[in-house]
Amino acid sequence: METDLPGAGEQIVLAGLGNPGPRYAGNRHNAGFLVLDELAARMGGKFKSHKSGGEVLEGRLAGRKVALVKPRSFMNLSGGPVAGAARFFKVGPDGVVVVHDELDLPYGALKLKFGGGDNGHNGLRSITKSLGTKDYFRVRFGVGRPPGRMDPADYVLKDFSTVERKELALNLDRCADAVEALVEKGLLAAQNAFHAG
Repeated sequence: METDLPGAGEQIVLAGLGNPGPRYAGNRHNAGFLVLDELAARMGGKFKSHKSGGEVLEGRLAGRKVALVKPRSFMNLSGGPVAGAARFFKVGPDGVVVVHDELDLPYGALKLKFGGGDNGHNGLRSITKSLGTKDYFRVRFGVGRPPGRMDPADYVLKDFSTVERKELALNLDRCADAVEALVEKGLLAAQNAFHAG
């Protein structure tokens, strides 16, 4: 990768991860979808069904051409629709940005990175398999660790708590800002602006 800006060309695929349908809409696992909803509102557009297997919104963000993608498949099958959108828009893996929930970050914390493992995240595992590489951008939205002995798989499929919801709009807004900074200024600048501490 010659630059830390996503995508060598003009077009970028911004994929948010989550599970489809109203039952999952407020789950921690759907943080990626929620951030994309915020970006769609900023772009003034609506998602439309797309042949790649996702809901897609094309437009401009931070001066770049982007396709926002929400896979219609369940989380552990996210790779097909994300890779399908990348092929359709002729975007290489380094032009793909994935926004997802992250158990290993405290609630509301953000981390941006390029490449790396899936850290047990089934959505990332599926995307890495479908793209054939780990070399794509990730924007990680911290949801924190489950309390006590709760299974992490159960925890991420629960809605944000009442206390968390008080800060949720602010945190989603900040994560959308981080995505915009990544798209416009590159990874290092976005990390410097949004990584705490």
